[in-house]
Amino acid sequence: MSTGTRPAAARPGGRSARVRDAVHRAVTELICERGADRVTIPLVASRAGVNPTTVYRRWHTVPALLAEVAAKELDADAPPSPTGDLRADLAAYAEWDLAHLSRPGGIAFFRAEVAADLDERKAGLRECLRQVDDALEAIIAAARAAGEADPPPVEEIIDRVVAPLYFRVVFAIPGTDARFARALAEEYLDGRA
Repeated sequence: MSTGTRPAAARPGGRSARVRDAVHRAVTELICERGADRVTIPLVASRAGVNPTTVYRRWHTVPALLAEVAAKELDADAPPSPTGDLRADLAAYAEWDLAHLSRPGGIAFFRAEVAADLDERKAGLRECLRQVDDALEAIIAAARAAGEADPPPVEEIIDRVVAPLYFRVVFAIPGTDARFARALAEEYLDGRA
């Protein structure tokens, strides 16, 4: 005997995934148009075509939403795989890092994480630093496996190569291009020799 009800059909990707994708897309567009400091949950919801309560319920705050979108962007755009040639790999990473920061919304996401509420900022910045650490550790491990006797420590690479790139992008210093990024990494290694 049929009750007249049918089981709910599974939705490919589901509404939740569609909402998340629409919200992430809206955040990226709004950051590029207005800057991260002018993004609000009602604006994101309107752009994404969802109710603001949907966004508040899932992400609670703008900093939490920005941190999730920034982490997704980092995950989607992986750095080049290390080859074992420390000089080439570090130069390629520096060039990739600069391109990643310079993409639409790239530095705006970083600025938003730095300016966010302290507790949420710590989580977002820890994730950003973890991803940088992982990429640089992979470069160092590949160099060691290829016979590099004394690769530099990750913290030193961050101080001498990664941090200057962030600084130059944040302050829009002219001449910060792929050639500069590669040269920064190569000159750092030359200075260690």
